[in-house]
Amino acid sequence: MKDWTGILRLEAEERNGKTVAKNVYFQGAFKVMRPIYHDDSGQACYYILNPGGGYLDGDRYQMKIALREQARLTLTTQSATKIYKTPTNPAYQETEITLKKGSYLEYITDPLIGYARARYKQKTVVKMETGATFLYSDIITSGWSPEGAKFSYDLLQLITEIYIEDELVMYDHIKLNPTSQTMNSLGFMEGYSHLGSMVVVGEQASHELLDQLYQAIREDTTEYKVGLSFLPVAGIIIRILANSTQTIERIQTTCHHIINQHFFNTTPSFLRKY
Repeated sequence: MKDWTGILRLEAEERNGKTVAKNVYFQGAFKVMRPIYHDDSGQACYYILNPGGGYLDGDRYQMKIALREQARLTLTTQSATKIYKTPTNPAYQETEITLKKGSYLEYITDPLIGYARARYKQKTVVKMETGATFLYSDIITSGWSPEGAKFSYDLLQLITEIYIEDELVMYDHIKLNPTSQTMNSLGFMEGYSHLGSMVVVGEQASHELLDQLYQAIREDTTEYKVGLSFLPVAGIIIRILANSTQTIERIQTTCHHIINQHFFNTTPSFLRKY
């Protein structure tokens, strides 16, 4: 392992109606638990572990996930991702996901917490074949500092690229830099402390599904703001501004259930983390 603090490789395939690992490799401060099967659907669930407890100055992580045809996998973190103070070099994580025709990956991450003076950069590249389905969600919190101040981190930057048959269909770039941005202003956090995102890309995504999601989560409330958009291809992105992780998780769970019912006529499993 040259420059990487942690490496994870996971390739899964479908065998007799059950998704199993074809290749698993991890090294350094990245590990993955043995698969869990929450029901009889054959869909496997893997929990990613960071034995170090958080990302430190100059840490670099690399993850590569590949699903063969008809494989179905849930990938999730065990707990929140904590980015500690990075006085010299930002922490960095890159993820490459490859999805073959008929495969389904749901990548459900726990909240991202930037500590005081933290800098973190993340790049996720998803390469899909026609007929694959991808669902992703994340939550960015207001961070943590000894004084309890919000947005005391220096930089959180998340780039997501999704390709279908080598054509770029979505490019999403979130860059929060409290030292140079007015976080409460229009176009940034707008008075809220937490930002949630959810993306689903798959042939069955439709405007009907978009309307169903909107009807389920729209409320006349100041507790949160939600925006939903249909992508240029069959896909939907949902953005949520709120003041707590729990509020965003509740909305994302509602959307996750509706999406799974629409795509597969199934209910997603409870991941049982706490």
